[in-house]
Amino acid sequence: MPQFSTSASAEAAPPATVRSWRGLVGSIRVGQSVITAALIVIGALRAVADGTPVPWVVAVSVVFAGWYFGGLLLSERTRDRALAAGWLVGLALIWVGAVAISPEFVWLAFPLWLLAGFVMRMRWAIVFSLVVLLVVIAAPLAHTGSTSYANIIGPVVGGVFALGISRGYLELVRDGRERQRLIASLVAAQQETAALQDELALAQRDAGAVAERTRLSRDIHDTVAQSLTSIGMIAASATAAADSETAGPDAAARALSQIGELAREGLADTRRIVDALMPAQLEGAALADALRRMLVRLHDETGIRTELRVDEDFPPLPVTTEVALLRTAQSALANVRLHARAGRVVVTMSDGGDAVRLDVVDDGIGFDATGWASRPAGPEGGYGLRAIRERLRELGGTLDVESAPGQGAALSASVPIATGGER
Repeated sequence: MPQFSTSASAEAAPPATVRSWRGLVGSIRVGQSVITAALIVIGALRAVADGTPVPWVVAVSVVFAGWYFGGLLLSERTRDRALAAGWLVGLALIWVGAVAISPEFVWLAFPLWLLAGFVMRMRWAIVFSLVVLLVVIAAPLAHTGSTSYANIIGPVVGGVFALGISRGYLELVRDGRERQRLIASLVAAQQETAALQDELALAQRDAGAVAERTRLSRDIHDTVAQSLTSIGMIAASATAAADSETAGPDAAARALSQIGELAREGLADTRRIVDALMPAQLEGAALADALRRMLVRLHDETGIRTELRVDEDFPPLPVTTEVALLRTAQSALANVRLHARAGRVVVTMSDGGDAVRLDVVDDGIGFDATGWASRPAGPEGGYGLRAIRERLRELGGTLDVESAPGQGAALSASVPIATGGER
């Protein structure tokens, strides 16, 4: 029976399951060994009481017990079915010799029937059990010349019972092994899932870091960089005017005031970028008001005529959408300031029903907008438009740019919004 020991896959099963399974198998083995030892003793005592010489009784009892228990110990080291079947046939031959000495040893047929169900395939187990049954029935006839119905019916019932127990035990063993394999596979799957979750968490952290770096680069470009650019332009203009000695004290004071205001706003934006809060322009004000102030400042600093057009039924927007549109306008107006040489710029906010649109149109020198999305950034810029497009894409929006040399430029940003009762 030890050839049915727990498989190696059970090592992966939870300790409690393995201990329970091994305990069951061990209990059955011990029970079978105790029954066999008891039957050997009973058969030997009855044979001695029946007048069989003691040396012969002791000899066959010792040989049978030695072969039986020695085979159990040997089977701990092998699971060869052919070797186990040979061991059982040898044990049966020893038993036939014991029965030839005394019919009382027919009691040992029970462990033989048990072992037949354990060791042999079903068809050979049935053949072996029938042979043993014939020996059990024939033993009284050979020794006494007579038998009884009890000597026939009892062994038949006992043989069927023993064979049924052994086959049922094998089914229990197979079920236990299958459960152990299932548990082992579940444990392996759980470990693999945990590893995948760790990899996913790492990927999410990396993606979050990339997204945060992208956000910071866009916010710095749209706020601090634009403020510094404006400060540089105002300072350069004031320096040129001072060198030409055509500017009076009012112009210098005005330039310093503009520089101071831009520096304060740049500092506020820097602090809010670090704190990941909304832009300073939107604090306590609507998007339209923030755009109006930006256009007023652009006119004061450059002399460009500005106009803001807002639909009367323009809906309130989520903060993330307002921030995206504000950054879009900041970047577009910065391009107008730096490159357009425009005399007029118009900013329009319109409600398209399922989306809002921000248009920035100027009458400047324009540029070749063909393939602008894939054009690499150069020393004179190019990062701003791609940053705007990526920001709008995160909200499901789009960015369109139309321009040609000498024909001005038009930038249109569209962001979807909730419709109906959700708005």
